[in-house]
Amino acid sequence: MNAPKRWLELSVHAHQEAAETVAALLHKWGEGGVAILQEHAQESVDHDPHPVGAWLTLNTYLPEDAALDARREGLTRDLWHLQAFHGDLVGELTSTWVAEEDWANAWKQFYTVLHVGQRLVIKPRWQDYAAAPDEVVITLDPGMAFGTGTHPTTQLCLAALEEAPVAGARVLDLGTGSGILAIAAAKLGAARVDALDTDSVAVAAARENIAEAGLTARVTVRAGTLPLPDAAARYDVVLANITAQTLITLAPLLPAVIAAGGRLLACGIIDSKAAAALAAFKAEGLKLRRRRDAGDWVLLEMGPG
Repeated sequence: MNAPKRWLELSVHAHQEAAETVAALLHKWGEGGVAILQEHAQESVDHDPHPVGAWLTLNTYLPEDAALDARREGLTRDLWHLQAFHGDLVGELTSTWVAEEDWANAWKQFYTVLHVGQRLVIKPRWQDYAAAPDEVVITLDPGMAFGTGTHPTTQLCLAALEEAPVAGARVLDLGTGSGILAIAAAKLGAARVDALDTDSVAVAAARENIAEAGLTARVTVRAGTLPLPDAAARYDVVLANITAQTLITLAPLLPAVIAAGGRLLACGIIDSKAAAALAAFKAEGLKLRRRRDAGDWVLLEMGPG
């Protein structure tokens, strides 16, 4: 089969709160992954309910072939349904043609080596990097699933994970995405990491990234969420970088998987929904240990009462 002569680049302007949902739709209809570009802060508008600097551009690509029109129409339809409920968070779909010789590297321009916390380094697979002796390097294919390290919620989780007592611990990663947090936990010394995601694309991407990292002996990825099949399973650290509403829904199930003296690192929470998430956790007997903020995003570190 001949390679296409050109590709259609599809772009959506979206608020960070809707980025994961938009990325999932682009994964569904696009090809070659999703590139996420953090936009520069623009001049604020009076009474704008969404803070400045909280917007992203998400890109994916379609080959010029017989399926192109159907795939573009499918994405347009799915985005229309999303915009019907979250029109202020999701912009219109735009497109531009990219030559075949430029496509392979077009989305890679958005990613470079990223330093997070004191010693964590996220490195795209295609880039070389000479690590310092004390650095922990996480190598990813960022185009495959949500969780590239560029999003503030991922950085909040990585920084908190770096400070958590991970060495020798059992870790649960809910909504693993690309597997970035599971890989970080294992590289920081976790004895065992179980990573879950309800998205089959994410499960496949995480498995590939974990295999490339040589961590399959300590990290298991599977499709699913709470409750766990093993009702007796307890974890020293539970990572949940998802959305505030999902965290609120899962709150009644979380205490059962946190070991005595363990902690929950809950993120993906926009500031305006932090109080509701915290109230849901407290209602289940969890206590706030620490709150971390990055712009409009919040991480709540919770522990058993």
